[in-house]
Amino acid sequence: MVRRQKFSAVLSRFGVSTGVQVGSYVDVADNSGAKEAMIVDVPGVKTRVRRLAAAGPGDLVIVTVKKGTPQVRKQISYAVVIRQKRPYRRPDGSWVSFDDNAVVLINQDGTPKGTEIRGPVAREAAERWPSIAKLATIII
Repeated sequence: MVRRQKFSAVLSRFGVSTGVQVGSYVDVADNSGAKEAMIVDVPGVKTRVRRLAAAGPGDLVIVTVKKGTPQVRKQISYAVVIRQKRPYRRPDGSWVSFDDNAVVLINQDGTPKGTEIRGPVAREAAERWPSIAKLATIII
């Protein structure tokens, strides 16, 4: 009997420490009108009972906007994690961490809702999402 592999957002980047989990409040780093969001779900991640799903830089998450303009508040949307506080190790041996946890809101087709991104973007997110890399001013 052939055993099938399970692929998910986190397993495709095996070895990267996940720094944000379900329930984490994150900053929104674009100019879509949202200021702060809460992670509601990480699609494709299956975990043990009572273990919260986690995500790292470049992972797709579902968020609800907690602070921002009235048009975007209380809305559920997709987002991509572009920064995390928790240090993670790259294959070349360097360790990377940022000052905050941040996401960029995206549409269903993967294009960002905003037209600019404030602050640096992790290289892992830029390689995985070319549309976000186009808007980034600094890629670390």
